[in-house]
Order: sequence, then structure tokens, then C-alpha cells
Amino acid sequence: MTKGYGQFCPVAKAAEIVAERWTPLVMRELLCGSHHFNDLRRGVPLMSPSLLSQRLKRLEDEGLVTRREAPGGGSEYRLTEAGEALQPVIESLGAWGKRWVRRQADGDDLDPGLLMWDIHRRLRIDRFPAKRTVLHVEFTDMPARRRFYWLVIDRGQVDVCLKDPGFTVDLSLAVPLPVLTDIWLGDRSLQAARRNGELDLRGPAELRRRLAGWLRLSLFAGVERAAPGEAP
Repeated sequence: MTKGYGQFCPVAKAAEIVAERWTPLVMRELLCGSHHFNDLRRGVPLMSPSLLSQRLKRLEDEGLVTRREAPGGGSEYRLTEAGEALQPVIESLGAWGKRWVRRQADGDDLDPGLLMWDIHRRLRIDRFPAKRTVLHVEFTDMPARRRFYWLVIDRGQVDVCLKDPGFTVDLSLAVPLPVLTDIWLGDRSLQAARRNGELDLRGPAELRRRLAGWLRLSLFAGVERAAPGEAP
């Protein structure tokens, strides 16, 4: 039984590597700057560790990824030239999905941990105060174990904390998960959510004003969704 499509077509040959289940998401994470196994896992939380290891090994064997020993121990994964060349492909796939996939994300697709992981790597670090800044996010529609997150911005680094890090909170957001997801994807504005009472923002007035400038939205936030009557 052949593992591939049995075709010489370059689309088929590429799909045998890149279109394997979970692989586009692993490539997305690598392209977004995740280099360590645990960081990659946070970007694909429903993927088992063993399957992630298999996919990384396949990508390494195919010449898309290199693995080397990390300075602090463990392995570090880096894209090769061939892997980097897939960036426009992955971005185009995401833009197509934002515009043309008609099924909206429902409760099964929404994940507060993944959303916070996405947000943390798109923050405009250079716009934050020089001192440590702590953002506290409460997802008002989530159970206790998935309700609270902290973003700690300090010395040019951002940490996503699932437990209270013990630092003074500078800015607090209380918002339902679907609302912040919509804001992240560019389907509604932060200002509109505040006006409508969907997002409660607390903290010093100066920091509240600066929040929108700190948040760089999803790469696909600028992609308009197709109108209901538009043909896909």
C-alpha cells in the first residue's frame, strides 16, 4: 500500500509532506517563532506529544526543519530555507480560511489558552513602559480552571501565566472568550466592545488609552470575510 498519492505532480508531492494532518499547524507555529517543543505544544494543545514528535521528525527528514541542542538543554527546532519558503503558503491558506470558510468558530473551536498564546507573541513590546507591566485577563464565560490568565511583560520578554505570578496588576480585562476572539481576528473593535459593555477594562486611564496600541491583532485581522451572497 503506497503512502503517497502516486503522482508526479508537484502539488501531490508537496501535499504528501505539508498537507498531512496537523503539519500545517506545526509549520504555522514554527513560522511564528516557536522553537522549543513545549512552546510548539502550546500552539497545538490538542496534538499529542508523540504525534508532534513524529511530525517534527518527518519535517526534519524532508529537509524543512533542523534540530539542534538548545543552550539550556533539550532540543531547538529551526526552519531551513525550504521551510521558510512555505511562509507565503501558510499565510495564504489562513487568509483564504478567514475570507471563504463560512462556518464560524463555535465553542469547540474556542480555546482561551491558545488565544492568549497567540496574543502574547504579537504584542508590540517596544511600546510598553520600561518597567514590568502585568495584564490580567478574565474570561467571564469560562470555568475557573480556564478563566484567568496573566501576561507579564518585562525586559523585552512576554510570559503567559496560568497562575497568579504575584506581581501587581497594571491593567485588567474582563471579557467573554468569543468577544476577545472576535477582536483578535478583526471582526469587532476593542473600542466597540467597550462601548457595548462586552469588555470591562480597569486600570490607570493612561494605560487604558494605550492598550489598543499595544495589541497587534492576528495576521489575518485585515482580511474581510466574504459576504453571504459571494461565491466561494
